[in-house]
Amino acid sequence: MKKGWGKWAAALALLLVAAFVALFFADRIQRADGAISITEGYLPSEVGDLFYKLYTPSGLKDGEKAPGVLLLHGYQNDHETNAAYAIELSKRGVVVLSIDEYGHGASKPGLKERGYVNHMVKVNYGEDSVEDRTFRPVGGSVRYRLLMNFSNLSFFDEHYTKDEAGNSVKDSSCGGIAAYRFLSELPNVDRTKLGISGHSMGTWAGWSVAAAYSGTDIEPKATVLQCGELFRDTAYDSANIHFNNVLLLQAKWDEFSYFRDYKRNVDENILRSPLRTEFLGTTAENAAWDTTFGSFADGSARRMELLYTNHRLTTHHTRGLAVALDWFDQAFGGNALKGPAPEVQTAMGKEWLVLLAMLLTIAALIPLFELLIGIPFFAKLLQPLPSEAGIKTKGKWWRGALITVLLAGSTYPFMTQLGHALLPLPEGVFRMTVGNGFIGWYLLLILIMLVTTIIGARSAKKKGTYDGLYGMGLGSEAKPNKIAWGLLLRAALLVLCLLAMMYLVVFLAGVLFNLDLRFIWPFFKTFTPARLGQFCVYIPVFALFFLLNNSKIMASMRTKATYKRGFAGFMGTWWRNALLMVGGILLIVLIEYIPFFLGIGPGADVFFGSTFGGPFMSLLILFVPQVIVFSVLCTYFYRRTGSVYTGALLVASLAAWIVTGGSSML
Repeated sequence: MKKGWGKWAAALALLLVAAFVALFFADRIQRADGAISITEGYLPSEVGDLFYKLYTPSGLKDGEKAPGVLLLHGYQNDHETNAAYAIELSKRGVVVLSIDEYGHGASKPGLKERGYVNHMVKVNYGEDSVEDRTFRPVGGSVRYRLLMNFSNLSFFDEHYTKDEAGNSVKDSSCGGIAAYRFLSELPNVDRTKLGISGHSMGTWAGWSVAAAYSGTDIEPKATVLQCGELFRDTAYDSANIHFNNVLLLQAKWDEFSYFRDYKRNVDENILRSPLRTEFLGTTAENAAWDTTFGSFADGSARRMELLYTNHRLTTHHTRGLAVALDWFDQAFGGNALKGPAPEVQTAMGKEWLVLLAMLLTIAALIPLFELLIGIPFFAKLLQPLPSEAGIKTKGKWWRGALITVLLAGSTYPFMTQLGHALLPLPEGVFRMTVGNGFIGWYLLLILIMLVTTIIGARSAKKKGTYDGLYGMGLGSEAKPNKIAWGLLLRAALLVLCLLAMMYLVVFLAGVLFNLDLRFIWPFFKTFTPARLGQFCVYIPVFALFFLLNNSKIMASMRTKATYKRGFAGFMGTWWRNALLMVGGILLIVLIEYIPFFLGIGPGADVFFGSTFGGPFMSLLILFVPQVIVFSVLCTYFYRRTGSVYTGALLVASLAAWIVTGGSSML
């Protein structure tokens, strides 16, 4: 047995125990120390079963009925994104149903069940016209037409919701209509006190549910929109459809133009626009943020709360959630919600603890690796780093770093959006919409890396500095000029062992605590059969990208720090690798948000056009820390093994898991 086995075994055990302790306390928060009962399951819809998580106040007596609220998540999210609302509502005596909408999480129907038409609207519905081309035809792939119809709601006039080819927007509630009916029929739910809250895509679903049940005995008493789009009453049958007590939580720096009325900034001009004053039921002179207009008694209450946050963080904004809690309480007749004041919240504690559990589990991959390489089969992965003759001098490294950062940054906005909607991929095979965005970006970068690698190798051979594929992290010490297929195979098998351990933790987190490894947004979830199939589809491209990326960054750009032992050597290597891996997207972060905070508008809209704003810009706040964690793993494994195979295959698998595990699927 390898020397130091006990130390690594103890580290592995300690990290995993700590992860489960964090999950235990996160579970105590989500259950409010026993005050909330949580169950999960599937509910039926016309097109397939929908996964749900149900939060029920434990103190309900037999025959006692409580208010009910349906929660609807946004694009690329899942039911657990609504956890803050679910926890805070339920511990105040509300039965809360949170679902995975079409194409998300563990629900079985794909996003295509939402439906689409062959035209699009470029302004708020009801403000469009054919003459000024704000209502115009749209073609292309199904996913493109689907994405262009996200704000087209199935209760709108047929002018919007049907086309000459027989297509239609079928169910913009994305399963919410069926889920609301399910909630209303629960024996402990008061059918006269029902509400809805949704975020982003979930706000369109929320509008659709409210419209479907308008005028019925279970019509919602309140709808809370977290970053929602408004529309004029000319877009639908406003004589017969009405919406009770609508609260709009408005993010000041919303990256999606839908939710800024297609303007560049959320400001006083938006507040006093005809669209907004019509919503509030007041005049431009009287319009105001953070002010309630109308009456809860007759359902006319309206409010726009301005939150100084961005799109994705609205779901867990403390003040926004407090206002929503108070809104539901008033809409349900006052004193309907019990327990602590709206400002007293604990839900974020659950998020931080689950984040800690996720990071501890990822950290546990390192001691598990150290244990596995004590096995003779895997021990052959260990080889010395290539000769220092191939290191980059300070000047050459910085020149290479600048080129790498500029290439990644300049291609990210364009290629992700191209892959997201228009890249001609077989849609029955490549079903992950955001995954296709990354495929588009990765394919271009793969091509660039292949070309530059070939050119660099030829140049090095002429100068006599070429150290073969070994120097690129792809060869072996014994056969430096050939791809080390043996190392690749061993690395792949070792990575499978690492992933098996991590998947077991994720599985147990779900079984024992009804939790995933995540932070607000989905990261690691157990696979359904369909999603496991998608993982297998995407992993080859992800693996090729990260192999070439690690080869360029870890091996070909190695410096003197790469050869220094100990923590100082690791840090000296890691910060350089991290800069190369994350620098391009950090550049885009600055381009996107500096103009936004200065009041000019989101950088993508200002410099590239609104087509390139939205989902992949808002993903940056998730993508940057994710890549930083990846850089730690890649740096560690390259320094330990002398090749890029283990680190690259591991982070490729983690990235593909994140993309395919719960996000939007056609």
